[in-house]
Amino acid sequence: MSRPSTKRAAFWVASGILLSRIAGLIRDRIFAHFFGNSDAADAFKAAFRIPNFLQNMFGEGVLSASFIPVYASLLARGDEARARRTAGAVAGLLALLMSVLVLIGVLATPWLIDVIAPGFSGEKRELTIRLVRVLFPGAGLLVLSAWCLGILNSHHKFFLSYTAPVIWNLAMIATLIGFGSGREQYPLAVILAWGSVVGSALQVLVQLPTVLRLIPDLRLSLGRGDSDVRGVARGFVPVFISRGVVQISAFVDALIASLLPTGAVAALSYAQTLYTLPVSLFGMSVSAAELPAMSSAAGTAPDAAEALRGRLDSGLRRIAYFVVPSAVAFLALGDVIIAAIYRTGVFGDKDVLFVWGILAGSTVGLLASTLARLYAATFYSLRDTRTPLKCAVVRVALTTALGYVCAVYLPGWLGLPARWGVAGLTVSAGAAGWVEFALLRRGLNRRLGRTGLPLSYLARLWGSAVAAGACGFAIHRLLASWHPIPAAVLILAPYGGIYLLVTALAGVPEAHGVLAAARRFAGLDGKVV
Repeated sequence: MSRPSTKRAAFWVASGILLSRIAGLIRDRIFAHFFGNSDAADAFKAAFRIPNFLQNMFGEGVLSASFIPVYASLLARGDEARARRTAGAVAGLLALLMSVLVLIGVLATPWLIDVIAPGFSGEKRELTIRLVRVLFPGAGLLVLSAWCLGILNSHHKFFLSYTAPVIWNLAMIATLIGFGSGREQYPLAVILAWGSVVGSALQVLVQLPTVLRLIPDLRLSLGRGDSDVRGVARGFVPVFISRGVVQISAFVDALIASLLPTGAVAALSYAQTLYTLPVSLFGMSVSAAELPAMSSAAGTAPDAAEALRGRLDSGLRRIAYFVVPSAVAFLALGDVIIAAIYRTGVFGDKDVLFVWGILAGSTVGLLASTLARLYAATFYSLRDTRTPLKCAVVRVALTTALGYVCAVYLPGWLGLPARWGVAGLTVSAGAAGWVEFALLRRGLNRRLGRTGLPLSYLARLWGSAVAAGACGFAIHRLLASWHPIPAAVLILAPYGGIYLLVTALAGVPEAHGVLAAARRFAGLDGKVV
């Protein structure tokens, strides 16, 4: 597959993710309107983390790393019959496994709450238990949605798989709008959980017709004795453990946040929604587009290492070009973004500042975490799932140790209220993310040769972003009394435009690529200068 093709694929992935993230932000804005940073908000956000463990453990990340390399390579060799058998076996195994785990999860919910949110008690704890039991089946459905994504991505049908979550978000939005007015927060949280389950089912159903057209005569099985299924399983186990380690880190964050005053869990969730936006839009889009191409090409020619290195470096540049200004925007203009999205109803100015502090902490490791996704995807294309696992273990160990100290002790040392400890969690996670990134890069450099971004390139990006951020901050000061939504438009649009202009003047190729794409989209001819 040519590099331009993967760029187009990345564009479709990013477009799909953008639509789903916009729907998610709208959902969160409506959620914030009704729940703010209340006990009910803490309970719902904590409850959603627990069954979401299934989705993250068995879903997109694990299947992309273990299933797509095997399935895509079979398609590349033209062996559609074996590919179809493998797809049916993986689907059957997932369906069986999810059914068992959902049942166990529903029965074991009270014990899970004691482990994950020990700081919850009384009605707040009981609400969390009830919500988890409702949400568990929906998480199982989302794992099957991730199987659909693996099929669609391997056939280069990227847009549908990444826009499907829009349906899930719309179901939750409709639930909040339809049932939110005049209803108490606790019963509304339960109704919203059922809306989430309905949305999960719709997310699977919207993808199935296309999946079944791509693999007609699909037959579910358990894949006993199938060598290709064993290949998927061999890749699945290390990635599963790696994802498990990462999820342990997420649960540790939630556990520590549950020990902090009311609002910490919900505020952390609001900040993470924004933090993961550039990670998904740019890190996930490029990685998802490159993984099938890398998996098809890796090891098929003497120059495979050079080809992989070229793809990796090109992808790193594309990711960094968009993530660097995202980090600066979160740090300098985070209150603008948060107010435009969340400041409504019971979510007030103090909540904006609190979430901004947490989001600012996440900028420490935003670039490292996003670039690490592509490094991990390159290892997966080489059928090496153990190296990313080892690096993830190191990162999680550091995050846990640093997170506890920064969350529990650092606010007291600095004379800050205890709830600001949640910002320490994001700072510590960012520092650990840089360690993981360095380990991944060193490991891949040993196999492929030198990879990475030149310091001169990063200096141009950071310098351009800081210049744009200074202009955006000045505009922000002038529009301080404006309504947050129009103010955000008038601040962020010039910020992005100035960054694009300065990087173009600095000779950054990706800037000229963006300008050329914009001209093509607008139907204009001529060269970009």
